[in-house]
Amino acid sequence: MKKENELEKDRNKKYNDYVKQVTPTHSCPANCFKAFITGGIICTLGQAIINAFLTMGMDKETAGLWNTLILVLISVILTCLNIYPSIAKWGGAGALVPITGFANGVCAPAMEFKREGWVFGVGARIFSIAGPVILYGIFSSWLLGVIYWAGGLIGIW
Repeated sequence: MKKENELEKDRNKKYNDYVKQVTPTHSCPANCFKAFITGGIICTLGQAIINAFLTMGMDKETAGLWNTLILVLISVILTCLNIYPSIAKWGGAGALVPITGFANGVCAPAMEFKREGWVFGVGARIFSIAGPVILYGIFSSWLLGVIYWAGGLIGIW
């Protein structure tokens, strides 16, 4: 019994050493810096697009709408070329939080499951990543609306 216990402890130690060896280490300051740089580049690109449209004589609202469309298009193209995943891996949240990350979240499953067909592949799986974001975004908006409405009824605001 004692020998079995020692063998088990030895096995657990070897396993823990192995896990420690293969688990990547992360630096929070480095990850924050990479996210800041990546998000900053995306935002700078967006501002450059808006400025270009404003220079062409568009009003601010229309330029903003075209900016959104172009950033989504760029994200989808980079996802299809398998470039955006590398950007997201390096930039972390800086690439995943803006609208480009959402476009990538919709496009990536479509690309992955296109071999299964348009209905059961693309159609069934396209919102597998973005779907929960949409669901909980709508639900939290509704919940905050109800809280705001109730607060107005009782005179809080």
